[in-house]
Amino acid sequence: MPAFEYEALDVSGRARGGVIEGDSARQIRGKLREQGLTPLAVAEVGGRASGAGSGAGTASALQRRSRLSQRGVRAADLALVTRQMATLTRSGLPLEEVLLTVSRQCERKRLKSILLSVRTRVTEGYALATALADFPYVFPDIYRTSVAAGEQSGYLDVVLERLADYAETRQRMRQKVQLALFYPAMLTVVAVLVTLALLGYVVPEVIQVFDNIGQELPALTLGLIAVSDALQQYGLYAGAGVFGVAVAGSRLLRYPGPRRRWDLLLLQLPLVGRLVRGSNTARFARTLAIVSASGVPILEGLRISSQVVGNVAMREAIEEAARQVREGGALARALERSGQFPPMTVHLIASGEASGQLNQMLERAAESQEQEMEATTGVIVGLFEPALILAMGAVVLTIVLAILLPIFEINQLVQ
Repeated sequence: MPAFEYEALDVSGRARGGVIEGDSARQIRGKLREQGLTPLAVAEVGGRASGAGSGAGTASALQRRSRLSQRGVRAADLALVTRQMATLTRSGLPLEEVLLTVSRQCERKRLKSILLSVRTRVTEGYALATALADFPYVFPDIYRTSVAAGEQSGYLDVVLERLADYAETRQRMRQKVQLALFYPAMLTVVAVLVTLALLGYVVPEVIQVFDNIGQELPALTLGLIAVSDALQQYGLYAGAGVFGVAVAGSRLLRYPGPRRRWDLLLLQLPLVGRLVRGSNTARFARTLAIVSASGVPILEGLRISSQVVGNVAMREAIEEAARQVREGGALARALERSGQFPPMTVHLIASGEASGQLNQMLERAAESQEQEMEATTGVIVGLFEPALILAMGAVVLTIVLAILLPIFEINQLVQ
């Protein structure tokens, strides 16, 4: 039974929308009228729209339906849906019932509509992977390719379990990194705001006390006054300049050449390079492990795995490794030649190729890099916090000394 999105007005004239299953748009409009709603537009999810007297309403429904396939969903929501699909598929339910049950349990209206649209395509006779391809921003390439391999091999439940584990692991890693960086980021923002407040508002009010004394001020005090005056006169321009440089830099990094040089620079930085290399290696190894275990050929797996790597230099290394593997070379040796991957990962991949247990070794490599990334993040945060506190203390001490030195000199003159 197909699903339909609708737009309607309730008795108070407020617009309402949702998703209802039915045989036709006429039946859906009848159901809406029975509920006391005035239908404006009814559009089959993944199909054509049917208006009820308003061309604008039909266009709105069409636009809303087209937006379903152009925006992604939260990683946590995708992980939860995948886990539910895996559990229900393993229990032996038909795929149509699985999708219907999961959509009914889904609290996200947009994701519910997507699942019902996928179910509609499946009931029409399409494969699940083909139905998922209608929403490439929601279901990434690794997801669709693994599902296709699972359908062909008859182990769709196993593939969905692996995809659920993969999505949940990535979500946990993202949350760990965000939580680790949250406190330093807040500390930095507070430190900058306090410094700006002291230099822009507090210091001028205190320093003006010395203006009418006629005494020569210490060099530290004069420097602080100059910094405060410059901040008051040119602070907004400096802020706009920094914002403009940031915007220009982000636009410049969209071009391949500058982006590649920037990514190479990141890999060469002492601690940041280890973090960037570790996170990208972990994503590559875990993605290649999941697609290989699902029955995807190694060359296709390398292509998919390269897409999840954000660093351009490392992505090019994977693409070059894929070309060497296509010519008969070993994956570990190709990655080692690039010099972009940690030796531990290369050794584990080489061991997996030699023993025929590449999937297990890739999983170990991913876990090893994730643990190292957590340790590196801890080191960076552990060094950054005291360094920021010391820097903030030095700034406050400088301001206090610049204010107190003229007072000490006045006391000496009075005595």
